[in-house]
Amino acid sequence: MASSSPCGCPCHRVPRFRRSARCDRVRPGQTADVSTPSDRRTRVTVLVALAANLVIAAAKAVGGVVAASPALLSEAAHSVADSMNEVFLLAALRRSRRPPDRRHPFGYGKERFFWSLLAAVGIFVMGGCFSFYQGVDAFRNGEEKNLDGYVAGLVVLGVALLAEGGSLLRALYQVRKQGGTARGLRDPALRTVVAEDGTAVVGVTLAIMGMGLHMATGQVVWEAAASLAIGALLVYVAYRLGREARDQLIGEAADPEASGRIRALLRAQPEIDSVEALFTMKTGLDTTLVAARVDLVPGLDSERVEEVAVRIKRSIVGIVPEAEQVFLDVTDRHAPDAREAWESPAATGERGGT
Repeated sequence: MASSSPCGCPCHRVPRFRRSARCDRVRPGQTADVSTPSDRRTRVTVLVALAANLVIAAAKAVGGVVAASPALLSEAAHSVADSMNEVFLLAALRRSRRPPDRRHPFGYGKERFFWSLLAAVGIFVMGGCFSFYQGVDAFRNGEEKNLDGYVAGLVVLGVALLAEGGSLLRALYQVRKQGGTARGLRDPALRTVVAEDGTAVVGVTLAIMGMGLHMATGQVVWEAAASLAIGALLVYVAYRLGREARDQLIGEAADPEASGRIRALLRAQPEIDSVEALFTMKTGLDTTLVAARVDLVPGLDSERVEEVAVRIKRSIVGIVPEAEQVFLDVTDRHAPDAREAWESPAATGERGGT
């Protein structure tokens, strides 16, 4: 037997004998455009970075081939990798905002993290590994080279430094507009652009130093060292970005502050005797799944239980707007499964739980 909630939403119909309830703010099959202003600003930032990297990659590649400079070729590979990554990020922005459907009832928010992981792999393979190859090859074949094309190569790098710096300033401006470093860098697409542009500025600086010292001393070892340093920098950035994307893909808990607010709200309800377990998981950039197992005070009938569940879930959404799905399970605190849930790492806060 099922009953409808006071709000009339069919997603609140629950079997009375189970005394559990769920709430989905976005129903499967929704077709409304859920793109946000921050997404549009991020798309512009990514497009600016893509345009800059395409032009810079072509200039670096031509200059690197003409000058036979390993540092310049390493930077060309870096820019090619960044260009491919911007394409991945544009795909992430478009695909992650698709509404839920029957196959993916929790939406496609984690696509943002998947494409960011691919971008990290691209930085590692196309940028870091190629830079290491160029540096090792320069050390092994360090014969004197004709440096006639190095002046043109340095000019290319100077223009690249200005372009990358402009793109980085654009990305940092958006970070500030979206609430500063802590809040703005939650977006993996924007975080990746900032990391790429910041790395590019450092990498171009290293390449200029390596080529300049090569020209001044005639020793290719300086340029080879610059290539290796660029490769190490790219591998480190790829590792950091990949680790963050991995954590989000496998199911990262909500911020401790948000979890604390939810737990405090549940404990403040007069109808709740105890909160046996609270689970949260980020399902997208600004969406979170909340599941709580609670023990109610004795004497509530099924109609009252349902009214309480609907009110509590609305309150949770009020204090944590990103709570896209909220599930409440009413259980007996003395039941074996409730004790296991209470003692689990996710319930106690161990190993990254809530």
